[in-house]
Amino acid sequence: MERKTHTIDAANKSLGRLAVEVAILLRGKEKPDFVPYKDMGDFVTVKNMEKVRITGKKLEQKMYYRHSGYIGSLKKTPMGIIFAKNPREVLRRAVLGMLPKNKLRAKQIKRLKVV
Repeated sequence: MERKTHTIDAANKSLGRLAVEVAILLRGKEKPDFVPYKDMGDFVTVKNMEKVRITGKKLEQKMYYRHSGYIGSLKKTPMGIIFAKNPREVLRRAVLGMLPKNKLRAKQIKRLKVV
């Protein structure tokens, strides 16, 4: 199996629609011989991530949560702060949520490069 490299320009694209496009390419769902239990996706490179379009009030209202496991240690960070520090992390988290929650997920997300 040969893996292709797809380059996507994120300028003026909606974050969710871009994430769907990337997730489909990472899984290989556009290929005619796709089966869900095989890792047959391609490499994806995304350019101009800082110019992506985020609609509505998501930058202030959407929260990302993390928890250490200790009582009372739930941390939440607004999307705007994460996007300002590292725009590629916002795309990675959006795509990660669209990939299947199994052992293939870690292999597939490693083929995503954001420049």
